[in-house]
Amino acid sequence: MSITDTPRANQLHIGIFGKRNSGKSSLINALTNQEVALVSDIAGTTTDPVYKSMEIHGIGPCVFIDTAGFDDIGELGQLRIDKTKKAIDKIDIAIMVLNDSELKEELEWIEILKQRKIPLISILNKIDIINNIEDMCNEVKLKYDLSPIIASAKDKIGLEKIREEILRVLPEGYEVKSITGGLAHIGDTVLLVMPQDIQAPKGRLILPQVQTIRDLLDKKCIVISSTVDSLDKALDSLSKPPNLIITDSQVFKTVYDKKPHESKLTSFSVLFANYKGDLNFFVEGTNSIEKLTEKSKVLIAEACTHAPLSEDIGREKIPNMLRKKVGENLTIEVVSGSDFPDDLTSYDLIIQCGSCMFNRKYVMSRIERASRQGVPMTNYGVVIAYLAGILDKIDLN
Repeated sequence: MSITDTPRANQLHIGIFGKRNSGKSSLINALTNQEVALVSDIAGTTTDPVYKSMEIHGIGPCVFIDTAGFDDIGELGQLRIDKTKKAIDKIDIAIMVLNDSELKEELEWIEILKQRKIPLISILNKIDIINNIEDMCNEVKLKYDLSPIIASAKDKIGLEKIREEILRVLPEGYEVKSITGGLAHIGDTVLLVMPQDIQAPKGRLILPQVQTIRDLLDKKCIVISSTVDSLDKALDSLSKPPNLIITDSQVFKTVYDKKPHESKLTSFSVLFANYKGDLNFFVEGTNSIEKLTEKSKVLIAEACTHAPLSEDIGREKIPNMLRKKVGENLTIEVVSGSDFPDDLTSYDLIIQCGSCMFNRKYVMSRIERASRQGVPMTNYGVVIAYLAGILDKIDLN
């Protein structure tokens, strides 16, 4: 599988931080061995974060994020800095580029990254024009227990040290989770119920279905697929009930009513609630539904940005289900992509989609923000199962 075949959400996210014109773009070009980022002597060349995927031996697919300098100035500069701060939510490892004796801002950002418990690598760049290398190294080591790697974009040995350090600080257990977890085992027969509604790309499966199939094949499972209208025939074709049925959440109740007693049942969205986030937190969040009134306010967060459709699960189906239970005047707001409010306290419940387009780090940052502000949060599949009255009857792990 090439790097382009691996969804970005499944790649290790490495953010590169530093002042304007510190050599961040040159460094990312050297690490990826491509002219990814625009390099210029003019400070502020990088505006929005630049994403570039590559393969690192021993790790696999990674995406480097080249951020704007955090010493930018003016109103536009502040907007760039804000985008750099938002990039922190997505990164698994941070690289801080140092290249002058004034380290006040760098040390402030190192503190932010440390507080977020993000593994950090410091790089002393542009070593040919720095006179006090030893003093800078000592200051960083003394204050933050970091030993900067002395390297430059033209230093092959230094670049190899950076790659080795990335391997060393790799978060424990990174991407070792299975999508299906303990629900599927070697040799199991798994039936996938995959309705192809108008949101599914023509001629293709949606990403959660593809990734789940790959996970099951890696476990040497026997995978059978059907749509909901052919579910009865699919079950009749088997000599014994499937060990596990995985369905689209929108037909949870229909599939539950037809499934054999012996078969476990879950949905793609519930699987991704556990794979990308905190399933227990999402299940606990459904308790708040009983407290909702027509004066309550719910936030629905989509990972994808798309034009609303008549059958849209986040904009039509879930809101209709909630209003049927709570009342027509229930306030529901929808955000998509990376849009997510900093202040969540005006909401009584947050419902996150399956998040197949987000990496786990970013989903967990949203969960942590909601938890810190005391706002309950759940997930599409979990809330649909709850509203259908079968959350306590499906298999979560």
